[in-house]
Amino acid sequence: MTAFFLFVLITLTVLMLVYLYRVVRGPTAFDRVLGLNGISTKAIVLLVVIGTTFERVEMFVDISTGYALLNLVGALAIAKFLEERGEAGK
Repeated sequence: MTAFFLFVLITLTVLMLVYLYRVVRGPTAFDRVLGLNGISTKAIVLLVVIGTTFERVEMFVDISTGYALLNLVGALAIAKFLEERGEAGK
């Protein structure tokens, strides 16, 4: 079972690196926001998997829930800012 969790952790880390490429090289600000949102989503799943590995799921689920709420509020604030600035459709 530990090998499975190690495989999942490595896969999620590689996926986060792919999203990081989109953040760095994204042609528009909206692409960069989507990349950051993808990284945050993978980080939430990563926290739950780490909690399962250490047999402390309840603690890591609480942390990941708080992180998900911060991610949601941050993404909405950035989207609103980009909309008012007129870059949402570009």
